[in-house]
Amino acid sequence: MRLPVFITIFLAILFSSCGEYQRVLRKDDMGKKYAMADSLYKMGKYRKSLKLMEQIVPSYRGKPQGEKLMYIYSNTYYKLEDYYLAGYQFERFTQAYPQSDSAETAAFKGAKSFYHLSPRYSLDQKDTYKALEKLQEFINRYPNSGKRVEANTLVSELQEKLETKEYEVAKQYLHVEDYKAAIGAFDNFITDNPGSHYRKDAFYGRFVAAYQLAINSIPSLVQERLVTARGYYNNFIKYYADTNLAPEATKIYQDIERRTATAQTESLVN
Repeated sequence: MRLPVFITIFLAILFSSCGEYQRVLRKDDMGKKYAMADSLYKMGKYRKSLKLMEQIVPSYRGKPQGEKLMYIYSNTYYKLEDYYLAGYQFERFTQAYPQSDSAETAAFKGAKSFYHLSPRYSLDQKDTYKALEKLQEFINRYPNSGKRVEANTLVSELQEKLETKEYEVAKQYLHVEDYKAAIGAFDNFITDNPGSHYRKDAFYGRFVAAYQLAINSIPSLVQERLVTARGYYNNFIKYYADTNLAPEATKIYQDIERRTATAQTESLVN
């Protein structure tokens, strides 16, 4: 059965182009490799283009075509979502060509590469800190950049992720009944994150942890620790009296007052 003419032509072109690509890939003609890599890059055939670029990048360092090649080489990794190598190559590009017209874009994409590497909050946040560092460097270096708003948005997202991790760690201490550690963790969170939307929950968590520590202490420490818990209640209610957590906090506070009054009565009787 004969294939339609247009399919035959298409297959002929396809095999011809594949054959040409393989020939250029095997040969030592740097000029042809460069031209084909550039052409494939423009067509969005990034994997094929990358194979050629990997062969020629060292040969073009310091040459006039090197600047363009290094940029599209870095951007190819970005397009392929290989963000480790994209971040590394964009950083090398900005160091090698600080006056390039592409330097600002490269700096932003390099920083954004680390943003893409930032894992979910429950994992190690080394890459998140790296992304924050690189984004802040970009903002400082290009204060009037059109990418500044997006860069600030990315910074806010990463900071919120770090806040979430810190808050969840404190909450976990409370969950496993390590009340002293919970109080310390909530204290640190409140100090370190004054604008966080978890702030209300941190104030409440610290109060609950102090209350639980008090009522689960040996008798000689209960009253002293109830006084501390009362202080944390006052801190909470000062800022969050009209929130959904206030009724439960007040219920706990009333139990503190009841326990304190009972202890005082027993002390007088004895």
